[in-house]
Amino acid sequence: MAELVYPPVIGAARTMFKALDLKIDIQGSQNIPRSGGAVLVSNHISYLDFIFTGLGALPQKRLVRFMAKESVFRHRIGGPLMRGMKHIPVDRAQGDAAYRHALDSLRAGEIVGVFPEATISQSFTLKSFKSGAARLAQEAGVPLIPMALWGTQRLWTKGRPRNLKRSHIPVTIRVGEPVEAPSDQYAGAITRRLRERVQELLEAAQRAYPVRPRDASDTWWMPAHLGGTAPTPEQLRGVH
Repeated sequence: MAELVYPPVIGAARTMFKALDLKIDIQGSQNIPRSGGAVLVSNHISYLDFIFTGLGALPQKRLVRFMAKESVFRHRIGGPLMRGMKHIPVDRAQGDAAYRHALDSLRAGEIVGVFPEATISQSFTLKSFKSGAARLAQEAGVPLIPMALWGTQRLWTKGRPRNLKRSHIPVTIRVGEPVEAPSDQYAGAITRRLRERVQELLEAAQRAYPVRPRDASDTWWMPAHLGGTAPTPEQLRGVH
Protein backbone atom coordinates (compact mmCIF):
# COMPACT_ATOMS: atom_id res chain seq x y z
CA MET A 1 0.00 0.00 0.00
CA ALA A 2 1.38 3.42 -0.96
CA GLU A 3 2.81 5.59 1.81
CA LEU A 4 1.06 8.90 1.13
CA VAL A 5 1.41 10.56 4.54
CA TYR A 6 4.65 9.35 6.17
CA PRO A 7 7.21 10.68 3.58
CA PRO A 8 5.84 14.27 3.60
CA VAL A 9 5.77 14.26 7.42
CA ILE A 10 9.41 13.12 7.47
CA GLY A 11 10.25 15.86 4.98
CA ALA A 12 8.56 18.48 7.17
CA ALA A 13 10.41 17.24 10.27
CA ARG A 14 13.75 17.35 8.45
CA THR A 15 13.02 20.90 7.25
CA MET A 16 12.27 21.95 10.83
CA PHE A 17 15.45 20.32 12.13
CA LYS A 18 17.46 22.08 9.44
CA ALA A 19 15.89 25.43 10.34
CA LEU A 20 16.76 24.83 14.00
CA ASP A 21 20.23 23.64 12.95
CA LEU A 22 19.96 20.64 15.26
CA LYS A 23 23.22 18.66 15.44
CA ILE A 24 21.91 15.12 15.04
CA ASP A 25 24.45 12.34 15.61
CA ILE A 26 23.17 8.84 14.73
CA GLN A 27 25.31 5.74 15.21
CA GLY A 28 24.35 2.08 14.89
CA SER A 29 21.54 2.39 12.34
CA GLN A 30 22.98 -0.63 10.53
CA ASN A 31 21.63 -2.74 13.42
CA ILE A 32 18.08 -2.10 12.17
CA PRO A 33 17.13 -4.83 9.66
CA ARG A 34 16.53 -3.65 6.10
CA SER A 35 13.56 -5.98 5.81
CA GLY A 36 11.29 -7.99 8.07
CA GLY A 37 9.67 -7.27 11.40
CA ALA A 38 11.39 -5.93 14.51
CA VAL A 39 10.43 -4.18 17.74
CA LEU A 40 12.37 -0.91 18.11
CA VAL A 41 12.69 0.01 21.78
CA SER A 42 13.86 3.39 23.13
CA ASN A 43 14.13 5.38 26.32
CA HIS A 44 11.59 8.20 26.65
CA ILE A 45 12.64 11.72 27.73
CA SER A 46 10.75 14.04 25.36
CA TYR A 47 7.44 14.53 23.56
CA LEU A 48 9.43 14.45 20.31
CA ASP A 49 11.12 11.09 20.89
CA PHE A 50 9.01 9.22 18.34
CA ILE A 51 10.29 11.57 15.60
CA PHE A 52 13.94 10.98 16.53
CA THR A 53 13.47 7.24 17.04
CA GLY A 54 11.98 7.10 13.55
CA LEU A 55 14.89 9.15 12.25
CA GLY A 56 17.28 6.48 13.54
CA ALA A 57 15.64 3.93 11.21
CA LEU A 58 15.70 6.08 8.06
CA PRO A 59 19.28 5.23 6.98
CA GLN A 60 17.99 1.65 6.55
CA LYS A 61 14.99 3.01 4.60
CA ARG A 62 12.55 1.75 7.23
CA LEU A 63 9.40 3.45 8.52
CA VAL A 64 8.47 2.80 12.15
CA ARG A 65 4.88 2.24 13.32
CA PHE A 66 4.66 3.60 16.85
CA MET A 67 2.37 2.47 19.63
CA ALA A 68 0.93 5.75 20.96
CA LYS A 69 -1.76 6.88 23.39
CA GLU A 70 -5.21 6.66 21.86
CA SER A 71 -5.93 10.31 22.81
CA VAL A 72 -3.34 11.46 20.23
CA PHE A 73 -5.45 9.84 17.50
CA ARG A 74 -8.45 11.95 18.56
CA HIS A 75 -6.53 15.21 17.98
CA ARG A 76 -8.00 17.30 15.15
CA ILE A 77 -4.68 17.63 13.30
CA GLY A 78 -2.53 14.90 14.81
CA GLY A 79 -5.18 12.17 14.54
CA PRO A 80 -5.44 11.98 10.73
CA LEU A 81 -1.62 12.15 10.48
CA MET A 82 -1.15 9.34 13.01
CA ARG A 83 -3.65 7.14 11.19
CA GLY A 84 -2.11 8.02 7.82
CA MET A 85 1.31 6.95 9.09
CA LYS A 86 -0.25 3.66 10.30
CA HIS A 87 0.73 4.18 13.93
CA ILE A 88 -1.00 2.01 16.52
CA PRO A 89 -3.47 3.51 19.04
CA VAL A 90 -3.17 2.22 22.61
CA ASP A 91 -6.22 2.43 24.85
CA ARG A 92 -4.90 1.64 28.33
CA ALA A 93 -8.32 0.25 29.34
CA GLN A 94 -8.37 -2.12 26.36
CA GLY A 95 -4.74 -2.97 25.65
CA ASP A 96 -5.51 -6.26 23.89
CA ALA A 97 -6.62 -4.58 20.66
CA ALA A 98 -3.38 -2.56 20.42
CA TYR A 99 -1.33 -5.67 21.16
CA ARG A 100 -3.06 -7.63 18.36
CA HIS A 101 -2.67 -4.66 15.97
CA ALA A 102 1.08 -4.48 16.75
CA LEU A 103 1.44 -8.26 16.34
CA ASP A 104 -0.25 -8.13 12.93
CA SER A 105 2.10 -5.30 11.89
CA LEU A 106 5.18 -7.27 12.99
CA ARG A 107 4.02 -10.40 11.19
CA ALA A 108 3.49 -8.30 8.06
CA GLY A 109 7.20 -7.34 8.24
CA GLU A 110 6.82 -3.90 9.82
CA ILE A 111 9.01 -2.26 12.48
CA VAL A 112 6.96 -1.38 15.55
CA GLY A 113 8.27 1.34 17.90
CA VAL A 114 7.71 0.95 21.64
CA PHE A 115 8.63 3.09 24.66
CA PRO A 116 8.59 0.40 27.38
CA GLU A 117 8.80 2.96 30.20
CA ALA A 118 5.27 3.94 29.03
CA THR A 119 5.68 7.58 30.13
CA ILE A 120 8.35 10.27 29.89
CA SER A 121 11.06 9.95 32.53
CA GLN A 122 11.34 13.34 34.24
CA SER A 123 14.55 12.27 35.99
CA PHE A 124 16.04 11.53 32.51
CA THR A 125 17.15 8.16 33.88
CA LEU A 126 15.70 4.81 32.81
CA LYS A 127 12.50 3.79 34.57
CA SER A 128 11.42 0.16 34.83
CA PHE A 129 10.36 -1.47 31.56
CA LYS A 130 6.98 -3.05 30.93
CA SER A 131 7.27 -6.51 29.33
CA GLY A 132 4.96 -5.89 26.34
CA ALA A 133 7.81 -5.28 23.85
CA ALA A 134 9.48 -8.59 24.77
CA ARG A 135 6.17 -10.48 24.56
CA LEU A 136 5.43 -8.98 21.13
CA ALA A 137 8.87 -9.95 19.83
CA GLN A 138 8.49 -13.48 21.22
CA GLU A 139 5.06 -14.04 19.73
CA ALA A 140 5.93 -12.54 16.33
CA GLY A 141 9.33 -14.27 16.20
CA VAL A 142 11.21 -11.01 15.58
CA PRO A 143 14.24 -9.34 17.25
CA LEU A 144 14.20 -6.42 19.67
CA ILE A 145 16.33 -3.45 18.60
CA PRO A 146 17.51 -1.30 21.55
CA MET A 147 17.98 2.44 21.09
CA ALA A 148 18.82 5.44 23.27
CA LEU A 149 18.19 9.14 22.75
CA TRP A 150 19.88 12.05 24.49
CA GLY A 151 19.36 15.80 24.08
CA THR A 152 15.71 15.59 22.98
CA GLN A 153 14.61 16.63 26.49
CA ARG A 154 16.12 20.08 25.84
CA LEU A 155 13.58 20.70 23.05
CA TRP A 156 10.31 19.68 24.73
CA THR A 157 9.74 17.55 27.79
CA LYS A 158 7.22 17.05 30.54
CA GLY A 159 6.97 19.90 33.02
CA ARG A 160 9.05 22.30 30.93
CA PRO A 161 7.96 24.87 28.31
CA ARG A 162 8.43 23.76 24.72
CA ASN A 163 11.58 25.38 23.38
CA LEU A 164 11.81 24.98 19.63
CA LYS A 165 13.38 28.41 19.21
CA ARG A 166 16.72 27.31 20.62
CA SER A 167 18.83 26.27 17.69
CA HIS A 168 22.06 24.28 17.44
CA ILE A 169 20.96 21.77 20.12
CA PRO A 170 22.75 18.43 19.70
CA VAL A 171 20.68 15.24 19.65
CA THR A 172 22.56 11.97 20.07
CA ILE A 173 21.00 8.68 18.91
CA ARG A 174 22.55 5.28 19.51
CA VAL A 175 21.17 2.02 18.11
CA GLY A 176 22.37 -1.29 19.53
CA GLU A 177 22.66 -4.83 18.20
CA PRO A 178 19.47 -6.91 18.12
CA VAL A 179 18.37 -8.66 21.31
CA GLU A 180 16.83 -12.04 20.57
CA ALA A 181 13.51 -12.96 22.19
CA PRO A 182 13.23 -16.78 22.18
CA SER A 183 9.69 -18.02 22.78
CA ASP A 184 10.89 -20.50 25.43
CA GLN A 185 12.35 -17.77 27.68
CA TYR A 186 10.57 -15.81 30.39
CA ALA A 187 9.52 -12.37 29.05
CA GLY A 188 10.69 -10.75 32.29
CA ALA A 189 14.25 -12.03 31.79
CA ILE A 190 14.31 -10.77 28.18
CA THR A 191 12.97 -7.39 29.39
CA ARG A 192 15.76 -7.12 31.99
CA ARG A 193 18.37 -7.90 29.33
CA LEU A 194 16.80 -5.35 26.99
CA ARG A 195 16.78 -2.66 29.67
CA GLU A 196 20.47 -3.30 30.39
CA ARG A 197 21.26 -2.79 26.70
CA VAL A 198 19.26 0.45 26.52
CA GLN A 199 21.06 1.64 29.69
CA GLU A 200 24.46 0.95 28.08
CA LEU A 201 23.42 2.85 24.95
CA LEU A 202 22.08 5.75 27.03
CA GLU A 203 25.39 6.03 28.90
CA ALA A 204 27.26 5.91 25.57
CA ALA A 205 25.03 8.69 24.19
CA GLN A 206 25.59 10.80 27.31
CA ARG A 207 29.38 10.33 27.08
CA ALA A 208 29.33 11.32 23.41
CA TYR A 209 27.12 14.37 23.97
CA PRO A 210 29.20 17.37 22.87
CA VAL A 211 27.94 20.05 25.29
CA ARG A 212 27.44 20.56 29.01
CA PRO A 213 25.08 22.97 30.80
CA ARG A 214 26.06 26.61 30.19
CA ASP A 215 25.53 27.71 33.79
CA ALA A 216 23.60 26.85 36.97
CA SER A 217 20.27 27.80 35.35
CA ASP A 218 20.88 25.32 32.52
CA THR A 219 21.47 22.20 34.64
CA TRP A 220 17.79 21.13 34.62
CA TRP A 221 18.27 18.76 31.65
CA MET A 222 21.05 16.78 33.33
CA PRO A 223 20.17 13.92 35.70
CA ALA A 224 21.19 14.33 39.32
CA HIS A 225 23.76 11.50 39.21
CA LEU A 226 25.61 13.41 36.46
CA GLY A 227 25.61 16.63 38.47
CA GLY A 228 22.39 18.10 37.08
CA THR A 229 19.30 19.38 38.86
CA ALA A 230 16.66 17.10 37.28
CA PRO A 231 14.57 15.50 40.04
CA THR A 232 15.77 12.07 41.15
CA PRO A 233 13.57 8.98 40.68
CA GLU A 234 13.13 8.95 44.48
CA GLN A 235 11.86 12.53 44.48
CA LEU A 236 9.43 11.72 41.69
CA ARG A 237 8.07 8.59 43.29
CA GLY A 238 4.38 9.02 43.85
CA VAL A 239 4.26 12.02 41.44
CA HIS A 240 2.38 11.39 38.18
